[in-house]
Amino acid sequence: MQKLYSFLFLLLALSTQNLVAQQPSKPSSVELFNQIQKLNFLGSVLYIAAHPDDENTRLISWLSNDKKARTGYLSLTRGDGGQNLIGSELRELLGVIRTQELIEARKIDGGEQFFSRANDFGYSKNPDETLEIWNKEQVLSDVIWAIRKFQPDVIINRFDHRSPGTTHGHHTSSAMLSFEAFDKVNDATVFPNQLQYVTTWKPKRLFFNTSWWFYGGRDKFEKADKSNLAQINTGTYFSDLGKSNQEIAALSRSRHQSQGFGSTGSRGDEDEYLEFLKGDKPSDKNNIFEGIDTTWNRVEGGKPIGEILSNVEKNFDFKNPSASIPELVKAYNLIQNLKDNHWKKIKTEEIKKIIAGCAGLYLEAVSDVQEATPGSTIKVKLEAINRSNIVMNWNATQTVPSIMMTQEINPLMNNKGISKSIELPLNDSLNYTYPYWLEEKGTTGMYRVDNQENIGIPDVLRQIKVTFLIDINGTTIPFERNVVYKYNDDVKGEVYQPLDIVPIVTSALNEKVYIFNSNRSKTINVKIKAGKDNIKGNVKLELPNDWEVSPNEIPFTIDKKDEEVLAVFSVSPSKEASEVDIKSIVNINNQQFDKQKIDINYQHIYKQMVLQPATAKAIRLKIKTKNEKIAYIMGAGDEIPKSLEQMGYDVDIIKPEKISTQLLNNYDVIMTGIRAYNVVNALATKQKMLLDFVQNGKTMIVQYNTLDDLVTNEMSPYKLKISRDRVTDENAEVRFINPNHQILNYPNKITTEDFKGWTQEQGLYYPSEWDTAFTPILSANDKGETPKNGALLVAKYGKGNYIYTGLSFFRELPAGVSGAFRLLANMIAIGK
Repeated sequence: MQKLYSFLFLLLALSTQNLVAQQPSKPSSVELFNQIQKLNFLGSVLYIAAHPDDENTRLISWLSNDKKARTGYLSLTRGDGGQNLIGSELRELLGVIRTQELIEARKIDGGEQFFSRANDFGYSKNPDETLEIWNKEQVLSDVIWAIRKFQPDVIINRFDHRSPGTTHGHHTSSAMLSFEAFDKVNDATVFPNQLQYVTTWKPKRLFFNTSWWFYGGRDKFEKADKSNLAQINTGTYFSDLGKSNQEIAALSRSRHQSQGFGSTGSRGDEDEYLEFLKGDKPSDKNNIFEGIDTTWNRVEGGKPIGEILSNVEKNFDFKNPSASIPELVKAYNLIQNLKDNHWKKIKTEEIKKIIAGCAGLYLEAVSDVQEATPGSTIKVKLEAINRSNIVMNWNATQTVPSIMMTQEINPLMNNKGISKSIELPLNDSLNYTYPYWLEEKGTTGMYRVDNQENIGIPDVLRQIKVTFLIDINGTTIPFERNVVYKYNDDVKGEVYQPLDIVPIVTSALNEKVYIFNSNRSKTINVKIKAGKDNIKGNVKLELPNDWEVSPNEIPFTIDKKDEEVLAVFSVSPSKEASEVDIKSIVNINNQQFDKQKIDINYQHIYKQMVLQPATAKAIRLKIKTKNEKIAYIMGAGDEIPKSLEQMGYDVDIIKPEKISTQLLNNYDVIMTGIRAYNVVNALATKQKMLLDFVQNGKTMIVQYNTLDDLVTNEMSPYKLKISRDRVTDENAEVRFINPNHQILNYPNKITTEDFKGWTQEQGLYYPSEWDTAFTPILSANDKGETPKNGALLVAKYGKGNYIYTGLSFFRELPAGVSGAFRLLANMIAIGK
């Protein structure tokens, strides 16, 4: 587990670079001392909630860095169902981003990250719906698996298991599952298949991390009975870092950039409250570890280890950390003799990092390429340097998965580096680099992970590793390193990236959805990319028989790795309305390749590669469009402009800062992207021009915004109050309030059939109050709720039309929902 202090230094030093898990740690003396203190604490806490961002980083940081406890966060989902403020990735790809954001957050606050197989399918209003879609039994199994594997002394729930219907159904479900798991985790008859890998476990106690929010306000919380609440001051000031606990927590929370959760740290005393729920109630209610032996005495054979490490901590020399190495090596050897495999494994890894840090032992394995294919051979540069007076030898090197062992004794003299290069053959059967939870097709609510041992692992499973066998004072210690790729950037300096295993060829269609609104053919481009040198083959499109494609296949040759070629096909639709999948298939030496490679590369997370089927949706759609020219103002990020172009519109994405009356005169319709009025500050000064555009006879379509932090209060020409109203059931009945309104009849006749097949949700953040100038068009509601009529509002303003919609077009259009295309075409054509 990476420690807070080493990564805080790294974070500050590399603020403009990609944060990387594989970069060798370079801890300072202060950081090493804190790691030694943590090595001497054998207590653990597991925090449980539903999503990335649900975790209380203040409490996690305090437990990890003040109490020195091993602290984990179990997020049941990877946040796949949310919105994305930094790009256009949604669903599984957004889950990949948020997974990495949580991993980066834990590096800062000192915790460890875990997940279940639950898929964030979007907002849920009650836990009954959540647990039905998730498959309660499977997620409960994952919670119990995480507890048995982590073995926490204390479990803390973020949410209240007793309050269904008052918050997100995922939230309440996470607490309900944790509450149930607490009693079952020690029962060998519950999920007995897990016990071939782990043992049963009995946590000491369970808490609920409550706050004023759960009481309905600060004033109510002040008056509430707190006799059953532990009160913990988490406002610790870490003088060696010059930071408060809250400032560290804010840095951690600010890793959630896809959610716009940049946070400013605070200082001074700050209390967290924990309500005792079950287990062994501490007599000192404010000491959550009371009655739990958190010393080395808790494990058989641990007492002498504790004595050695207590002396190491007491006598630690900040000017010469290597002076502690002889005693640390003694403790390392004793740890190897422990019968308690759980603490043996954890403390072995911790003490190895401390020994390397105290010696200034830098070990690294760097590939000459960032991507390689199975069956190829890569060159790996190995570097080792000991920056201490401790006598040590580099005795051997072992590689995985090819299991190469090279034995050669190389004395590691003080500050005398050794470098060597090896050729590493990669097995033909090597798996592609891939988020393992996406490898098999799951369900709406669950990812499929067949290997029990992989369930809960946060990150991509990387197979290519090098183990340095280092002899220190007669003890051989294995130090494992992932093989990485690095290069020097003229601006950023040293940049690390992962070593990815890729197919020898990938392909991608240039659009996700193709709209055929006539019998005319369309050109479809397929981009083919080589994963190695000198490949030759052919590519074809797979379509149903009633669709025509020409030519049948296209041969290609690519000389160099990473080069791309384009294959151009002509596709004619079926005569009848239909929705089909187009699949790109590349054939090389009778071997078929049908994957698209997607790279996700943001500076605040580690570079990710995702392989998905090389498919797109083709829709033969009976849709009528006019010739409107559209100006699109991007908001938080979506792919609607691409969909508009597929519909046949002339679309320009315009920069808000460039808006002028003269510019707007070139367009018939202005459309703002999702949350534009939350994230685009320039709209505050340009709004009058946009409303004048409408008043002069044009159309403006505003997609959903949240009610917080609007850049202007004049988003609409009339009163419009946004709420949290939403319809989460995509199959909820849609009723037409004004069935004769033009927007439902021209140029396409909209019926309830157009609302079938919607994905994830109908819409969100509907207005709850509006001026009488607005005409509501649609009404729908989730089960047991009152009708929500604010999904689509139309108002005449001057000579033009202003439309506000909370309908989730940003999800429906990329998913190829035909009814969403037809309705949007009518919105664009209003007034014609």
